[in-house]
Amino acid sequence: MGVLEMGASPAHAVAMTTLADLRTRIRKDLHDTDSANYRWTDSQLDRHIQRALDETSRAMPNESAVTMTATAGSRDLSLASIMGLMDVEAAEFPVGQFPPSYAPFSRWANTLSLHLDEPPPAEPVKLYCTVQHTLDGSGTTLAGFQEDIVATGAAAYAVLDSAANAIDRLATGGPEVPAQFLAWARAREIAYKQLLIQHGRRNRVRVRRTFLPAS
Repeated sequence: MGVLEMGASPAHAVAMTTLADLRTRIRKDLHDTDSANYRWTDSQLDRHIQRALDETSRAMPNESAVTMTATAGSRDLSLASIMGLMDVEAAEFPVGQFPPSYAPFSRWANTLSLHLDEPPPAEPVKLYCTVQHTLDGSGTTLAGFQEDIVATGAAAYAVLDSAANAIDRLATGGPEVPAQFLAWARAREIAYKQLLIQHGRRNRVRVRRTFLPAS
């Protein structure tokens, strides 16, 4: 059994924004653009970006279609090769019919079992999955508005983390700056959480008589 095809939905196609691009955007939001005297190292910002990326993925996962070849005589498909798999929404079998034919299934860990009367032959099975978003040196699966959400959350987490550990470190403009910066971060965190709720996948009305992509 092998993976034949895996792709993001058009709305979540890979963009040109890279991890470095998003990090630079966050530094501008934090007024931390002096490379000779950064308040946050790249690794620190990357940790906060990853946290926001994980949370955004849970609220608004990337949708992918993965076509596998069934093992003749077996109802089980291994999901181990699907990177960042969160959930399987539907299993199309046989593939290519209209209207599409969706097979009932169950999942346990990395095994998906098709509930068919007879084990399938060695033919394609198309899985409609939700997977974690990616953000690295090559690009991202995040849509533009999702990049903004991740940047908002990461910036808030960066300031809140610094405030919890050493708030005096932010006092570069007088004694009022730390409190103002902390208030800014808390406001950003609230806005970030509200955006996750507003755009979260679970809040979308979806007709589930047949499988429909969320976007």
